[in-house]
Amino acid sequence: MTSGPDHSPFSSAFSGEGPRAGVVLSHGFTGSPHGLRAWASAFADAGFAVRMPLLPGHGTTWQDLARTRWQQWHGALDDAFLELDAECDQVFAAGLSMGGALALRIAATRSVAGVLLVNPCLMIDDPRAPLAGILKLVLKSTPSIGNDILKAGMEEGAYARTPVAAAHELNKMVRDTARLLPRVTAPVQVYRSTVDHVVSDASMNVLRRGLTHAPLEVVRLENSYHVATLDNDADRIFEGSVDFIKRVLRDSAGRPAGPGQEVRSEQA
Repeated sequence: MTSGPDHSPFSSAFSGEGPRAGVVLSHGFTGSPHGLRAWASAFADAGFAVRMPLLPGHGTTWQDLARTRWQQWHGALDDAFLELDAECDQVFAAGLSMGGALALRIAATRSVAGVLLVNPCLMIDDPRAPLAGILKLVLKSTPSIGNDILKAGMEEGAYARTPVAAAHELNKMVRDTARLLPRVTAPVQVYRSTVDHVVSDASMNVLRRGLTHAPLEVVRLENSYHVATLDNDADRIFEGSVDFIKRVLRDSAGRPAGPGQEVRSEQA
């Protein structure tokens, strides 16, 4: 019998050598830590301390999510960051989709060593998005946006419905986060799927325009859809992001790349 998705938070202590480094991770909208558990485990196996909270309204029912505000999602990740910051020399922020926006928000408001993103959401270009504040009064939910995975047999464990009220909160959060991007100064590495049915390239355009004071590295994923941490390129993400952290730790005393410069773009 196959067990269902594990929505519980993930936590591990530092067990490596050298600088005490930690990673705070955020899952995406309507998802849960289940979709990032293997990524979190890769960081823990590399010796880094890890915190990955279950964001308020997630991992239960979509009706619970409909009653939350975006500040609660950010607050949960911020609390997890502060836990790590108290025990580590340097902390990295990471996230998938909406979690990527929350990770950037942490990077813009706290001192982080680096940022790791998988298909980050920084713009909702659905024409209904500006109307969500009104639509939520008459339309409670829409079909799920979850499980955009190319690899057969994988299940993200996202909600079967998307609450419109929460989508309105998401839209407000990503717009406000885009405004904060010039405050990010830590290096940013992005894993971007060439085919993504959830987040369009408009989000990458927002990211490139906004990162005026941080080096940006983009790694292209040719064999995965939106939830790439559960897809065919997952191992590449896990190995590459661990290498990124080690590189940043090793080179932290060196001169950073120029403002807004995309330092390297890889193709699969």
